[in-house]
Amino acid sequence: MKPVKVGICGLGTVGGGTFNVLQRNAEEIARRAGRAIEVTHIATRHPNPSCSIGSHVQVTDDALALVNNPEIDVIVELIGGYGLALEIVMQAIANGKHVVTANKALIAVHGNEIFTAAREKGVIVAFEASVAGGIPIIKALREGLAANRIQWLAGIINGTGNFILTEMRDKGRAFPDVLAEAQALGYAEADPTFDVEGIDAAHKLTILASIAFGIPLQFDKAYTEGITKLTTADVNYAEAFGYRIKHLGIARRTEQGIELRVHPTLIPENRLLANVHGVMNAVMVNGDAVGSTLYYGAGAGSEPTASAVVADIIDVARAMSCDPDTRVPHLAFRADALSDLPVLPVGDVETAYYLRLHAQDRPGVLARVASILSERGINIESIMQKDVEEQDGLVPIIILTHRVREQSMNDAIAAMEALDEVANPVMRIRVEQLD
Repeated sequence: MKPVKVGICGLGTVGGGTFNVLQRNAEEIARRAGRAIEVTHIATRHPNPSCSIGSHVQVTDDALALVNNPEIDVIVELIGGYGLALEIVMQAIANGKHVVTANKALIAVHGNEIFTAAREKGVIVAFEASVAGGIPIIKALREGLAANRIQWLAGIINGTGNFILTEMRDKGRAFPDVLAEAQALGYAEADPTFDVEGIDAAHKLTILASIAFGIPLQFDKAYTEGITKLTTADVNYAEAFGYRIKHLGIARRTEQGIELRVHPTLIPENRLLANVHGVMNAVMVNGDAVGSTLYYGAGAGSEPTASAVVADIIDVARAMSCDPDTRVPHLAFRADALSDLPVLPVGDVETAYYLRLHAQDRPGVLARVASILSERGINIESIMQKDVEEQDGLVPIIILTHRVREQSMNDAIAAMEALDEVANPVMRIRVEQLD
């Protein structure tokens, strides 16, 4: 069979890793794909010094030239963002070329229109590297767990946030200090908003939820909350109750619809996800037949992500001679079988809660707080008051609740913050058992 000719758009960290893996493992890849895979064209404005590009590879700074080159079979989009990347992908599809991308933002926001165009042209858009780097979680959901009705999934899918929380727990460091180190180490961008506010994780969770539950991509309905308000005190109080704080993406099927949410979460310290440290990623998936399974590994980096990109290229090479109707659907379910299950507003989500408030150290204050919770049907599981940590006449009170609807908790917090004896704001973190 003739070689598959590949054009790579973007030769940064992931693009460079992809090129190097394709060159280094060319023989092994050809054995797996059933034909040779050759990088014949590269579009980049900044050549990667880690790549030894031979004279057989044509290099340009015009990505659209690759898209319109009739010799190229597969376009690998590794530029990122929404603008040029979307133009590249849509034009490649229009030209009948298969596409491989690591662009989670592009898939989460524009995936529905991209996949519709790809089906109409009978081409593949592969995106394994868009979620959790080198962890093959999309293939696991789409193929390995295809027999299951997925009940829920929960994941640490942003390494920057996990690194920050790990350092806060292990070394007692403050959030701003660890964030500065994460930026110095290259884990966080100069503008870390996407990482620390959960937007990056929400992109990835949107993709996973669509594949898990057979629903359209709906990034705009994902509830997102960051980790910037967490303190070392919260980390320590969580430990005292037997929990650890992780920045989780959670998607859960309920009778009312789908929960789609990213936020700091207390999980029991003996759970597997609680013991994922540093920049590593992990996703736990619960299916009705298999139970809970965990997928762990490097969620970013040059060659870990390149591993997923190249695996997609191999899949495309294998499928090029197949009837498009027999290929694995982009979102695991056939387009005409996607469900209209609603994504629930966060106010309808039910979880347990950790509350930290600072109140005046006087009789009756704790009773008033307990009364506010009781009036809204919120049961207290545990409570801790730290008199030794009094500051300005205020002492911290830590409360763990049983499961309750979020809107009820919001109402209770508003009532607490209205009390003269309680400082504003009241800190809230959701608690999940992940059973």
